Amino acid sequence: MNSKRTLLSWSSGKDSAYALHLLKKDPNIELLGLFTTVNQKFKRVAMHGVRVQLLQAQAESMGLPMHIINIPYPCSNKEYEWIMGDFVTQLQKDKIDALAFGDLYLEDIRNYRIKQMANTGIDTLFPCWGIPTNELSNTIIDIGIKAKIACLDPMQIDAKFSGWDYDYDLLDALPAHIDPCGENGEFHTLVYNSPDFSKAIKINQGETIERNGFVFTDWW
Repeated sequence: MNSKRTLLSWSSGKDSAYALHLLKKDPNIELLGLFTTVNQKFKRVAMHGVRVQLLQAQAESMGLPMHIINIPYPCSNKEYEWIMGDFVTQLQKDKIDALAFGDLYLEDIRNYRIKQMANTGIDTLFPCWGIPTNELSNTIIDIGIKAKIACLDPMQIDAKFSGWDYDYDLLDALPAHIDPCGENGEFHTLVYNSPDFSKAIKINQGETIERNGFVFTDWW
């Protein structure tokens, strides 16, 4: 059986980093690169707010090509699907067999991704799917994935957590109703080291601001 030629959706955060860790250990997967949507106006990873320079530093440390998909701001669902459709057409030309995602348990998001790839000849893979998040959060920390909170939803979690390390101190401090992996959009992270990085990327903490209802801590 030939290995599946695969690209991983890379958000710049911890769940993507753990998905990559699993994919690299899978003998049936040939991981060829990463892809990320970037806000064209601000030059930052969509939702996470991470600068493109750090995204590129991550890719360099992983030794994988990064496919940046620029999306306008604001971006309607129709525009997004048109842009992604062009990307998928290119993947078909490149004979990509599968796209992998770091989703954990949200059925609607998983079903959307599967629907979008239906009839394209490209499979969807979810290597982290179904792992209990209390277990997964511990595993991420234990294997040496290092991350900082880059963005959070202050309607769900106290803004004081923005910029915190993703570590056991954070997990102990999170209210009981908050998912320890932030899977419900409570927070998003920036990974600066991982067992799959050749070296840690250097990051510096900038200002923390609120924009469009979210709190962002800038890293550069």
